Amino acid sequence: MGSPNELTKQALYALCEQYVQDRLNTVLAAVQAAQESANSETKSSAGDKYETGRAMAQNERDRNLVQLQQARQLQAELQRIDPAKPCDTVRPGALVQTSMGWFFISISAGKLPVAGTDYFAVSAAAPVAAALSGKRVGEEAGFNGKPVRVLSIE
Repeated sequence: MGSPNELTKQALYALCEQYVQDRLNTVLAAVQAAQESANSETKSSAGDKYETGRAMAQNERDRNLVQLQQARQLQAELQRIDPAKPCDTVRPGALVQTSMGWFFISISAGKLPVAGTDYFAVSAAAPVAAALSGKRVGEEAGFNGKPVRVLSIE
């Protein structure tokens, strides 16, 4: 059995996995709907209307495919993290308590409540994570013109 923070990391990781899966499911459904819409356009005597409808459906499908690619990139980014691996510096996979709150350096999934505490899942490229990158417990970084102290890292 791990420490409370280790269990929290596992729970946060699971919530991030669910966030990515929900996004993938939504985008896949939209891609399928756009494809069905494009396929259902039937050629009529109004040729321009048909071509416009097919072009609009194709544009929608293309937008959805871009979102699908982004969701798969999030999934790959998350899969590179081992939530069981302890961290002693701020880096991907770290659960970091700061003077500004708790951050799980993983993917940009927003605020995630676990056991009555709000954690923020942020990517390593997020400004706050970038500012804190490589810091250890007790060190400070500047963020938005204010000092942010690292209180703990799991």
